[in-house]
Amino acid sequence: MENEVKLAAGTMVTFAIAVSALVILPYIQVRDVKPPEGLKPYTSAELRGRSVYIANGCVYCHSQQPRSESFAPDAKRGWGRASVPGDYVYDKPHLLGSMRTGPDLMNIGVRQPSKDWHLGHLYQPRAYVPGSIMPSYPYLFEVKDKAEPGEEALNLPPGTAPAGKVVVARPEMLDLVKYLLSLKREYPVLPPEPHEAAGARTPSAPPAGKPASAS
Repeated sequence: MENEVKLAAGTMVTFAIAVSALVILPYIQVRDVKPPEGLKPYTSAELRGRSVYIANGCVYCHSQQPRSESFAPDAKRGWGRASVPGDYVYDKPHLLGSMRTGPDLMNIGVRQPSKDWHLGHLYQPRAYVPGSIMPSYPYLFEVKDKAEPGEEALNLPPGTAPAGKVVVARPEMLDLVKYLLSLKREYPVLPPEPHEAAGARTPSAPPAGKPASAS
């Protein structure tokens, strides 16, 4: 019985330490993070597009967390600077991702700012990136004889659209592209000033024998 009590106590202590190290301390570190200057909240269309991104499993093949040079050559790949907690202030849930079957998308709006490119690439990836294993999303488009007023017809490479037809993006696809184009984390991130990191400091007393100067 005594050994069972010790085992249970040890298990609880180990669990408490793990929770403190992996959950509580990280939460304390980032709970008061402010959005960096230059980061804007998502628009309603971008939030809808983010939901389309999640629903179609984009997060399973693409990360959104460029790493520092000590971990991976992400900056040399053109994926942008290493991400910081402030980059994700408006991301709920966070879409960090764990797989890189495709490139990191944290700054895809900087690398590829063309709406036409994204629409065409999502309709038929291999027309833009030969040998791509990315799936196409035909159910987010319509193939029609002609586009109606207000509809977005794709500018596709020759031979990509069905003969005599036009391909029109559905509203969900337009929202998805708006979300992708919003992924721009190119603003500078400066480390906090020492006095900010340590808290406000009281002015030091003047050396002995020297009166404090009047201001």
